[in-house]
Amino acid sequence: MLDVGAVLPECSFETERLSAQRWDGAPEAALAQNVIGLLTPAVTRFLPPDWQGEYSDARARRWLADRVAEGAWIAPIIERSTGAAVGMMLVHPVECDDANGIELRIGYMLAESSWGRGLATEVLGGLVAWGRQQPQVVRLVGGVGAANTASRRVLERCGFVTDGADGDPADELFYRLDL
Repeated sequence: MLDVGAVLPECSFETERLSAQRWDGAPEAALAQNVIGLLTPAVTRFLPPDWQGEYSDARARRWLADRVAEGAWIAPIIERSTGAAVGMMLVHPVECDDANGIELRIGYMLAESSWGRGLATEVLGGLVAWGRQQPQVVRLVGGVGAANTASRRVLERCGFVTDGADGDPADELFYRLDL
């Protein structure tokens, strides 16, 4: 079995307007506040049901702990010109069953105030560029609610395709990009 942590460097990259760097675990309170500000009902409406709704400090901390326990890397998305957190990216590295390498299962969320500025496409493009520089990363996979047309367009603009084979097409589609 491949030790993903031993062969894959931490995910961090910069784009023209954004930076994303794996959260190092401290200070948790600051990241929990970012989660509270980010995971609003409008942002979470297309996410899994148990992620939807209002967030308190306790719920945000539980959400973070659950993502880390699942093996996800959490990377706040920072607007470089202001230093403000405008979103969050989840990257879950797993060993590929059908290829010799690592698949990154990804998710991203942007604050409502950042919608419509092309930031999702920019940050996903940055992740794709970073992934292409990692010889052990063979694929990126992202699930998206079928009704979330904006997020589906972002994935498609960045070269992802869906084969419709995974998930219930009425609820969730999986997009992939082979690197």
